[in-house]
Amino acid sequence: MESFAGQIAVVTGGGSGIGRALVQQLAAAGCHVALCDISEPDMAGTVELCKAAIDRGVRITAHRCDVASESDLNNFREQVAQQHGAAHINLLFNNAGVSGGQSFLRDNREQWDRVFNICWGGVYLGCRVFMPMLLASERGHIINISSINGFWACMGANVEHTAYSAAKFAVKGFSEALLVDLRKHAPHVTISVVMPGHIGTDIAINSHKLWLGDADTMNAEQLDSVRERWTSFGADAAQLPDDTVRELLRKGGEDFRDNAPTSAERAAQIILAGVQQGQWRILVGDDAQALDQAVRKHPERAYDAGFMQIGPTV
Repeated sequence: MESFAGQIAVVTGGGSGIGRALVQQLAAAGCHVALCDISEPDMAGTVELCKAAIDRGVRITAHRCDVASESDLNNFREQVAQQHGAAHINLLFNNAGVSGGQSFLRDNREQWDRVFNICWGGVYLGCRVFMPMLLASERGHIINISSINGFWACMGANVEHTAYSAAKFAVKGFSEALLVDLRKHAPHVTISVVMPGHIGTDIAINSHKLWLGDADTMNAEQLDSVRERWTSFGADAAQLPDDTVRELLRKGGEDFRDNAPTSAERAAQIILAGVQQGQWRILVGDDAQALDQAVRKHPERAYDAGFMQIGPTV
């Protein structure tokens, strides 16, 4: 796809992070965008950032949608067709995601299932629901956001990450299988699977708020669950005062966002460049590149203690 100008794109999770950056950059390139999110204030913020493009005639529409709900996505599709006056779209960015459900054995099943149903189900349903509009285009492209956790299923030898990793593995496998399927049955529609490394977004902050609320309002049971998790990672957390736990949670989310090696804006640039270049496999960040090489070279050691120190050249 040589140019995004005049195209119609759908971006899920467009209220923040990579999704917001994608919407901004697509709009700046003259692409009409329908974004969805569960947070209307976040979407309003994204639309405001696109004001210059809107003033030039670029159409940006915002839609509240839970991507784990097929009914919500069907309504979203109908709104896109109506508000953009088209029976087709050219680009589908299945980007919405949330973290949580680390342990299959110990965590609440409702949380585990919710993470899986957003991170995997949102991609599957997004493709199902919007495929007719992609097929109706002269040229369409699907961009499914997986993760480095789509080829490395943890966050370290002692840090389980089962729901998110299982979902992202599913996204990667589905996207690669769909690549072959599309080439045979609908060659005018192509696909990319994206595997970002550590990107500077609010996913840690937003996920924490989703499952436990704001750090300032957490109750004793919730604080104890955080201490228990940190202790399982080997930290001496059992006796930490409540205020210390709250402060560490706030700082952890902020550090994840502010000290990431790759910004959301840079991630979006890499993704859009990969789409324009026709790449079906897009790694985002030097950390993603290095980890991909290390896992390929030492698959049997991928979940051993110290694996992160192996590096891509060993």
